[in-house]
Order: sequence, then C-alpha cells, then structure tokens
Amino acid sequence: MPDIVIAFFALGFCAGLLKSDLKVPDQVYQTLSILLMLILGLKGGQALHGKFEIEMLSTLLPIMALGIIIPLVCYPVLRRLVALSIDDAASIAAHYGSVSAGTFAVVLAMVEQAGIRLNPETTLYLVVLELPAIILMLWLHRRLTGTSSGHGLLREAFTSRGVILLGGGVLMGYVYGPVGLASLQPVLLDGFKTMLAVFLLEMGLCTAKVCNPLPMHQWRLMLFAALSPFVLAWLGIATAVILGLPPGSALVLAALSASASYIAAPAAVQASIPQANIGLAMLASLGITFPVNVLIGLPLYEKWVRAVY
Repeated sequence: MPDIVIAFFALGFCAGLLKSDLKVPDQVYQTLSILLMLILGLKGGQALHGKFEIEMLSTLLPIMALGIIIPLVCYPVLRRLVALSIDDAASIAAHYGSVSAGTFAVVLAMVEQAGIRLNPETTLYLVVLELPAIILMLWLHRRLTGTSSGHGLLREAFTSRGVILLGGGVLMGYVYGPVGLASLQPVLLDGFKTMLAVFLLEMGLCTAKVCNPLPMHQWRLMLFAALSPFVLAWLGIATAVILGLPPGSALVLAALSASASYIAAPAAVQASIPQANIGLAMLASLGITFPVNVLIGLPLYEKWVRAVY
C-alpha cells in the first residue's frame, strides 16, 4: 500500500475532477511551500552536522553536472520529436532539468519510513540540481534567439525563494545541529509529514485543474511527460551506481532526475522567456509527470534500485 501522503494527493485529484468546492487557501499553500523547503534544508543540514567533509564535493559536483545533462538531452527531443518552438522547448527543458521539491519530499519520507540507508548530504542533491538547468536553458535560449544576455540572471537565480530557503535551512541545520534545533523538533520537524499531506492535497487539486480538459492536440508533449520520467530515472540510478552511493541516496537521485519543477522554473521562465507558454510546461510537469512519479514511479524506482543493488 502506498504511503498515506499519496492518498492525500489522490483525494485532491478526485475532488478536482468532481469539481468539488474543496480548496486549500492560497495563503496556506504558500506558507506550506515555504515551510517544506525550509524543513528540507534543516533536515539536510542537521544530517551534515559534524559530518561534512570536503570529499563530499566529489559526489555533489557530478550530480550538479546531471542537472546540465538532462536539459541538454530533453531539448532536442522537445524541439524535433515533440515539435515545439524554441521558446517552449527551452522552457520545458528547463522545467525537466530542474527538480520538484514536492517529489523530493515524498521520496525522502518514503526512504526514511523504509529505513533505507542514505548519505547525510542527500538533501543537498535538491539544492545543487535546482538551478543549473534553469540557468543553462535561459542562456541557450538567448543564444539561439539572439536576445540580450539578461543583466542580473545569475543574481535572480541565486536569490530565488527556493535557493534561499533550502540553502539557508542547510546552513542553519549544519551550524545548530540536533541540539540547537531541539526546540523546533516537536512542531516544525516532526510536523513535516502532516504539512506534506496538506501540500499534496492542494497539488492534487491543481493537477486536476491543469488536466481538465486535456488538450489532445498536444499528445506528443503529454506522451513525453508520461514516459520521460522512466528514462530519466535511469540516468539518476546510473549516476548513483558510478558514484557508489547507498541505495537510499540512489532512490532519491532517481526520483529527482525523473521529476520536473513546477515552482522555481515557472517563475524564472515566465520572467525571462515571456513568449513561452507556461501553461504547456505546467501541463507536462505538474499535470502529468508529478502524478506519474508519485503514484507509479516511486515504487517502481525503488524496485529498480533494489534490483541493481
């Protein structure tokens, strides 16, 4: 039976399809997204407390490179096989090269509940994978279209909400450790799964809204969104095997590789490529890839990792 938090996503999705008046207030959703990213950072930093070694960079840098490889693989597929414009192909490649914090939260809860071994720096995978694809594809788009270099692109990327919360959380968790975070443990850290459940309820509602009705003329994009996670997950597993990561870290990396951003990437793309159709990106990343990963992919990736290890 899938984790209970998945049932909350299914509930929201069904309620959305039935056109229920169920709604998570926008302020609550925004608060939850902020808290989840902060908690993920704190948990990662706490795991690193007293354990960080410079040798960890030999793992983190190749994983960061994965965030560059994935959009470079996706872009020509989106451009030629899916037949998207340069604007939309660059936009969606950026979404798929970046990662989903929601998927990360679900897979981390899954790994912790199953007691699968993972490295203490695993939370940093989310941090190092979030930005490279977005920056690369915005740069590539400007090269291909001959537009300006875009003053302030790097500053905007590195000061985005996700990077500040995740990076700041990691730093605080690392500096204060379990003892310093003890006062936050009962409500903030122990409440992680409850917050995740309500967040996924809203994600289910959003998914139903994006997918109803399905734009059938975009069948190529929908096929890409449904099938690409299973291919990209193997890139994550292969990287984990090459780097000698433990099974839990391999599963997290597979899930992140298979995921697509629906928080950081839309904001960056909308500001930098206004011609891109963000609705198409949200249809693919949130409407199809996210539920495919959460409902089907994660249990399958776990079986693949166990088979490899």
